[in-house]
Amino acid sequence: MKRTTGKIITGLAIVLLLPAGGPAMAQQLSAKEIIKKTDEKFNGELSGYSVMSMTIVRPSWQRTIEFKSWALEDDYALTLITAPAREKGQTFLKRGTEMWSWNPAINRLIKLPPSMMSQGWMGSDYTNDDILRESSVVEDYTHTIEGEEEIDGRMCYMIRLTAKDDADVLWSHQMWWVDKNEYITLKAELYDEDGYLVRTERGTDLKTMDGRFIPTTIELIPAEEPGRKTILKIIEVKFNVRIEESFFSQQNMKTIR
Repeated sequence: MKRTTGKIITGLAIVLLLPAGGPAMAQQLSAKEIIKKTDEKFNGELSGYSVMSMTIVRPSWQRTIEFKSWALEDDYALTLITAPAREKGQTFLKRGTEMWSWNPAINRLIKLPPSMMSQGWMGSDYTNDDILRESSVVEDYTHTIEGEEEIDGRMCYMIRLTAKDDADVLWSHQMWWVDKNEYITLKAELYDEDGYLVRTERGTDLKTMDGRFIPTTIELIPAEEPGRKTILKIIEVKFNVRIEESFFSQQNMKTIR
């Protein structure tokens, strides 16, 4: 297995291929189909727009970053930091496999090399790889149903995702707890190439946003690092917004508001 060095926050857009369904449909789906359905439901459709906040918690301090994101299919994404003041106006752009950051304070456009992909995005517990989503939980892993378990009063499939040998991904395997009725991930555990748990993610505050029932709070808790976590809150999300490929340009990085 190749170990990826990374991914930046781009929003919630991936192509939706399957409609939402109930338990009867779930019984006919394979583990891979369930993961695909779950991934697509959370990540949107052809395009998406979102407003989020991210609170970084450390033992002696915490801070919150607010941002907007636009995305088109898998290949295009643009994120604008809106708060706090010292980071306001900073942008991140993905076009295909190329990624850039723009910092208005120093008037500098930087192309992000692969060596930066495993670094924490904006100092959080999310890596650049998590945010840019260059890898695919559907195509880069094999999937097996390990059983069922209740999470927060909702019955879930326990699904193991094991990285394929040739996949350029960060995690050797993952465990997902997928709600059987709504196809949303309520819990995930991510393991490194040596099989050690690196972090746990929890999805809570389930709400309908733009016609879609999704977790609106995602908490990331690193393993063996007491007092550390990152909390991502979805404030607004819109699916299938009108947006052109030309929107995702280096020039727009410097002017978007």
